Amino acid sequence: MSTASTRLPEGRYGRSSDERTDRKLRITGAVLGACLLALVGYFAYHYVGQNKISAEVITFKATSDEAVRLHLEVRKDAGASGYCTVRSQAADGAEVGRADFRFTGSDTRIDRTVTLRTTSRGTTAELLGCHAD
Repeated sequence: MSTASTRLPEGRYGRSSDERTDRKLRITGAVLGACLLALVGYFAYHYVGQNKISAEVITFKATSDEAVRLHLEVRKDAGASGYCTVRSQAADGAEVGRADFRFTGSDTRIDRTVTLRTTSRGTTAELLGCHAD
């Protein structure tokens, strides 16, 4: 006894609609994946490549109830100028001081000790960000 085959003869009726749909889905997925990759690359370039000033707080110390002294290390492009925003918080989390410190000149690396004036004793010194002019 032989079993009846449920498959169509090869090459007789063309491609099935499932194969065409699978191919369209693969092409659509590849195009969308390429667009997503290009978008991520664009934002990465502008975030990393266009950021002309970056900095970090090396150390900080509350020198009194009205001031926090901090050591900033700033890295920037040779001709860039801009500012970095720093803040200090009290032990309860309240902001007690905030200031912008400007950086200009042709140096690409600047180590500077700055004093942040506070309204009460600051327990932190936090760099909020740097911005080029």
